[in-house]
Amino acid sequence: MPGRWIGLDRPEGHRRQARVQGTATPSPRQEPALGDAGMTKRENVWDYPRPPRLERVDVPLVAIFGGREVARTQRGWRVLETSHPPTYYFHPEDVAEGVLEPAPGRSICEWKGAARYWSLVAGSRRAAGAAWSYPEPTPAFAPIKDHVAFYRNVLEAAFVGDMPVTPQPGDFYGGWVTPNLDGPFKGGPGSWGW
Repeated sequence: MPGRWIGLDRPEGHRRQARVQGTATPSPRQEPALGDAGMTKRENVWDYPRPPRLERVDVPLVAIFGGREVARTQRGWRVLETSHPPTYYFHPEDVAEGVLEPAPGRSICEWKGAARYWSLVAGSRRAAGAAWSYPEPTPAFAPIKDHVAFYRNVLEAAFVGDMPVTPQPGDFYGGWVTPNLDGPFKGGPGSWGW
């Protein structure tokens, strides 16, 4: 099937190209695991909408880096998009002072607009391009103006409520995978065309 190549700039010179296929078919849905009834409500990323939807988060969000809590918010948002684990956004006033420094690079989301990147600095640790925000989001995503999202793979730990978070597969997307979430998830090998 014909497709087109798009270039995506990321901070610190990371450049990714993706072949956009349009109608590629993902792997079959993974059903919820047994014994999870006591967890928060089960969600499947294939039930999320496209275009994506913005939702308030009613539990605390926590990000830990450099041996300390660098962000904690109860004013968070999440973006839900088909095949992706949710991306969580922290209110800018709930990010610890001095832990974010501007980083080079930018990317464009067709739904949210142009993102700017941030390096994360805490203690003796530094992670370039570890977070991003939208200084001028599209009207549908105006509530997350200047809110900060963190790549989970650079954090020491992260939580949504009391649920621990693991990173979305791959090294491009910034979704947070919680134990109540079912996939398969976009980002791993063979999933670019989903």
